[in-house]
Amino acid sequence: MFNVVLVEPEIPQNTGNIGRLTAGCRAKLHLIHPLGFSLSDKHLRRAGLDYWPEVQLEDYDDWEAYEASLREPERMWLFTTKAAKIYTEIDFRAGDTLVFGSESKGLPSSLHERYPEQRRRIPIENPNIRSLNLANAVAVVLYEAMRQLRELNSSV
Repeated sequence: MFNVVLVEPEIPQNTGNIGRLTAGCRAKLHLIHPLGFSLSDKHLRRAGLDYWPEVQLEDYDDWEAYEASLREPERMWLFTTKAAKIYTEIDFRAGDTLVFGSESKGLPSSLHERYPEQRRRIPIENPNIRSLNLANAVAVVLYEAMRQLRELNSSV
């Protein structure tokens, strides 16, 4: 299982799509407030369709509350356009935490400063495009992590 953390997501449809994705992948979704929507938002539920009850969801007042909830140190990877290394350089392990920032601001500078070695980016070929849609970025990284685990488990 993986943990997907969204830091201050703003668009309910993106979070709904990510919820559906994490449910399908048996990953846990963690939402860090403030959110740009209510968890009862109809757009959030519509994007998640009738799969929303399958979402393993936790939400936290802020990053500090999320960190305080951790029972033991986790392997954490932060995804940002500001990283030099790319996401395929990670050797993912079960239980890894994948952290994504908000649609308009990305990750807070405090996380960049606290976790400089854990930052990775998804390469984009067109220099006129700043970043991928949040739901697409989560899907790219989560499926790469799952692919690696399948290969590792099938070679054992």
